[in-house]
Amino acid sequence: MFYDALTDFIFVEDEPREADIIFIPGSFRPELARRASRLYHEGYAPYILPSGKHSITIDRAEQSEERNMTEAGMAHSSAASYGSYVYDTESDFLGGILREEGVPEQAILREPEATFTWENAIYSRRVTDAAHLVIRRAILCCKAFHARRSLMYYQQQFPDTEFMVCPVVVDGIGRTSWYQTRLGIDTVLGEVERCGGQFHEILADRITV
Repeated sequence: MFYDALTDFIFVEDEPREADIIFIPGSFRPELARRASRLYHEGYAPYILPSGKHSITIDRAEQSEERNMTEAGMAHSSAASYGSYVYDTESDFLGGILREEGVPEQAILREPEATFTWENAIYSRRVTDAAHLVIRRAILCCKAFHARRSLMYYQQQFPDTEFMVCPVVVDGIGRTSWYQTRLGIDTVLGEVERCGGQFHEILADRITV
């Protein structure tokens, strides 16, 4: 069926292998940090780099963001609360979850400025370069429906790096279920549109003639 091609394109997933770092694109979803922490404790990578200042969907899709945060047990605001803490950025929030999951402070890098996925990749590269880290292989922990777009952007910024995508299904939107609900259809087809629209500008900027 036609949606098989869309499924294979959007829902990238790999088996984890030993890597130099685990990247987490910006999100207020604790599931991503928990998955990354498990991979860390299983010895797959010595560092985790959560990225993000805040989600631009807070301003552009307020109702949708409020629903997502409510489902995750968080208040709708520019800062996310988890337990007894309040975090001003996605990076701080994800780092807080990592620490609660037992990841040591020295293993957590931070990128607190990115406001959307492309910046997550750009600014994460700046962090690894500043730390003089050579990233030959990396794990990408992201939302399942966000896998292709995240991978495209991080691959563009780390062209010599082998990536393994280890996603997390959130909101019930996964490979076998996305086309069964209106939310899943809207979300996944929206990702298809963004992959084309946003990456078109990135590729066009590389043309010099």
